[in-house]
Amino acid sequence: MTVLPALALAAAVAAQAPAPPPDAALQAQLATIAAAHHGKVALFARNLSTGQTAALDPDEPVPTASVIKLAALYEAMEQLRAGELRWDEKLTLTKADQVQGSGVLVFLDTPATLTVKDALTLMVTVSDNTATNLVLGRLGLARVNARMRSIGLTQTTFYKKVFKPIEGPIPPEQPQFGLGRTTAREMAELMTRIVRCRFGPGDTAPTEADRAVCSVALEMLRNQSDRLAIPRYLETVDSSEAGSAIAHKTGAVDAARNDVAALATPNGTIVLSIFTHDNADHGWSVDDEGDLTIARLARCVVQAWSPRGLDASKGF
Repeated sequence: MTVLPALALAAAVAAQAPAPPPDAALQAQLATIAAAHHGKVALFARNLSTGQTAALDPDEPVPTASVIKLAALYEAMEQLRAGELRWDEKLTLTKADQVQGSGVLVFLDTPATLTVKDALTLMVTVSDNTATNLVLGRLGLARVNARMRSIGLTQTTFYKKVFKPIEGPIPPEQPQFGLGRTTAREMAELMTRIVRCRFGPGDTAPTEADRAVCSVALEMLRNQSDRLAIPRYLETVDSSEAGSAIAHKTGAVDAARNDVAALATPNGTIVLSIFTHDNADHGWSVDDEGDLTIARLARCVVQAWSPRGLDASKGF
């Protein structure tokens, strides 16, 4: 008979145990914060150790803004582990590739050469739109969306390259969602897969090679430069020196602010997926209402599930 290591046995038992009932007090607090927001809110949270969950309209389709770049990151991870892509593979940046919006590549002289890892790092850490398009050009947009379907994410769709015309027939719902569509629950599932290093349609334990790919991707997400939403009230260290307990990807357009994160805590990893849309506040100040609402919701979840806060040393 095979004897499982203690941690693996505990994880197996936890997976078979029924999920704890929703925390009524936490749900009430989250609902109150969402009701005060001048716009719409969707949220899904799960503690990966305890199975606790919290939700607000978790299955409502929402516009992603740049959060959809997580789908491109995951597809890149799949292609890397399959040997179809290499971190050091060279991509060439031309003038025609440069698009406006977030990022730094738009300011560089062209032609320029960068690696796949460089492009993915820029796509994640500073949400570089030009880097995103280079990544999509290499991965294949259709493959990104096919991957989402293969892992059961039926709503998550990356419609087009950033600031580029959509290729092929325009889906009737695309103008409503812009760059991408998802739900809070589906994006939480995608972040969970990245954190737990799960590939393919099942839940197969990762190999050491898989973990090496995931480690690099998580480091990118831990160095996300936009700290105005989920990290606002939770980050208490200089993450550039100490390393962040938050691995996340943000997204913002005029009427939407979104943030999807994994939080390392003494009480287990919390995955938190929050979307605000149809927002009345279309401004771009550091105190945008969408970011503030997300920050308040995140603080509420962490105070309920991990009163001692975050702890990067615990890992994800």
